Formats: sequence, C-alpha cells, structure tokens
Amino acid sequence: MDLMELSSYRYDLPEELIAQTPLALRSSSRLLSFDRESGQVKHGTFTDIEGFLKPGDCLVLNDTRVIPARLWAHREGKEEEIEIVLLSQEKNEGIVWKCLTRPGKKTKPGTELILGGGRLKGTVTEIAEEGTRLIRFSCDRPFLEVIEEIGLMPLPPYIKERLEDKDRYQTVYANEKGSAAAPTAGLHFTPELLKRIEDKGVHIEKVLLHVGLGTFRPVKETNLRNHKMHSEYIRVSAESAERINKIKAEGGRIIAVGTTSCRTLESAADENGILHPYEGMTDIFLYPGKKFHILDGLITNFHLPESTLIMLVSAFAGYENTMRIYKEAVEMRYRFFSFGDAMLIL
Repeated sequence: MDLMELSSYRYDLPEELIAQTPLALRSSSRLLSFDRESGQVKHGTFTDIEGFLKPGDCLVLNDTRVIPARLWAHREGKEEEIEIVLLSQEKNEGIVWKCLTRPGKKTKPGTELILGGGRLKGTVTEIAEEGTRLIRFSCDRPFLEVIEEIGLMPLPPYIKERLEDKDRYQTVYANEKGSAAAPTAGLHFTPELLKRIEDKGVHIEKVLLHVGLGTFRPVKETNLRNHKMHSEYIRVSAESAERINKIKAEGGRIIAVGTTSCRTLESAADENGILHPYEGMTDIFLYPGKKFHILDGLITNFHLPESTLIMLVSAFAGYENTMRIYKEAVEMRYRFFSFGDAMLIL
C-alpha cells in the first residue's frame, strides 16, 4: 500500500450514513475512542469524553465563527441568480474577498454585482487560483452586519436538507467571525459539558483558524506530495502559547478539538515541541510520515474519503488503525461528516 497514493484513502460509505441534520441535543452523538498505545477501540456517547480527560490536560478549541457566506447576486438589468460563497478576506485595501462563484462565466473581471436588493455591491477584480474570484465589495454599513442579513450558511454539498436553526452550524463558543465552514468537531460540546470538564481540572484554551477554501476543494493530485493546501488565517496568542507550553512541560496532554485546532497548533510549534505566538497564514498539510510536535490527543468527526482530513487522522492514529476504525464505524452505523458522530484519539 503506497500511502502517498490518493486511492489509499478510499473507503465504502453508504449514503444513508451521511448525517443530514444535527441531533436534538449536541452532546448526545456517539463517540468512538481509540487508544494509540493499546489499539483498543471503545464505543459510547459524547458525554463519555469527561472520563477520558484528566486534571491537568488541556482542550484546545478553535473559536472561529461561521459567517452566512452564501450569497446571491445579479448584474444590473439582468434577471438571474449568481451564487457567491465568501471564502477568505484578502489583506488588500477595502473589503476584498476570495470567492467561489457559479456560474463562473457571469463573473468575469470588471463585472458589477448587486446583492441584497442593493444593500451590498461588488466588483469582480480578478480571477484567482482554481477559478476563484476576487471581489471588492462596498456598502453603507459594516460589511459583516449586512452579510448577517442577506446571507445563508454555506453548508457542505453533501448536506441536502435545510438547516432550520443556523446556530446549530456554530459551536457554542464561536466568537470571531470569518469562517466559510464550521470546525465541526466542536459542535458536540454544550456549555454544561464544557463547564463539567473545566471543573474537573482540565484547562481550556482557544486558538483561531478561519476555515476557508480547503474545506470545499477535493484532492485532485493522485500523489499526495503534489497536493497544495490553500492558505488559511490562524492566530495563537502569546498568552495561550505560554499557558499551553507550561501545561505540556508539567505533563498535561494537549488535546485538539478538531483538525483546525490541530493544524493551528502544529503550524505554530517548533521541532522541539514549543508553541510560539503566531498570526498569519498556514498551508500545513499533515499526512502519514509527518510528525506532530504538540498534539497528544485529537477529537474529530468522521471525514470524507480521499480528503486531507482523513489523511491527517491517518498521520496521527496510524494509517492501518484509521482504516480499520472507519470500517468498524461504518459497520456499527455511525453518522458521518459535519453533523455526524465523533472520534477521540489518545
């Protein structure tokens, strides 16, 4: 088995196991736990997570907040619908976002767009990588305030059912607006569960990664070495870096909630396992053969076949282990993907 071959990360998933809606109670999802040392797999519910955590451990959360980034536009004098998905804000002057647009033939450079009945206007400035567009927006009020009024949550394409409560595609600790998709491993937590975990003596730290284009793009290269991750904005504060380093030095385990928290930590860590303050972009790609310098544990959902996320899990848990776990999860009818069940790897 060549672990650099994309086809190595395929698995059979019945379509009915793709979760279409969130459960009534966030923390009632199932939990599969895997011990990397013993190879033992256990099955339970997400609230069992408390029993796996020890005083002195540290849970690291990504407190990004999803914006309703799915918009509809039209050109002046045209009756049409042009779909726009905001991916990431550019650092140019003004309000410039990298976007997915459909149909692309209607968003050539120079195209003027009207959104929300004129509450927002945009100009396509250029075509960027993989057909994305840079669009410069203008409005009379704060941009994100207008987006909250006119946009919809950009649910992944495998979710076909309407989301009745858009807050269910936010973590309960979501804070800083900027993501085009939710860090879904965190969707299982409730405020009550987090408080019980904290009361147990587990530290909770927050980092930031604004989820962008990588979430929407499949891996196309057959050899993983040729795949390039799209950059996403991350931030680790000096205070968080200092506290996490102290916890690790004292023997506490650093457990990332989600692949986004994991990628943020590993992007800001050096080879000696020291976490540094960082604010900027990351395109880190973790797959079998790559080393983890900070991570001791990972809470994550079950991911798409041939995705960079299942490759990250394979790097941390081991390829053979990961494929065995996924096979068992399918056989036991776990729910998969964004609104699905969870896995804990320690």
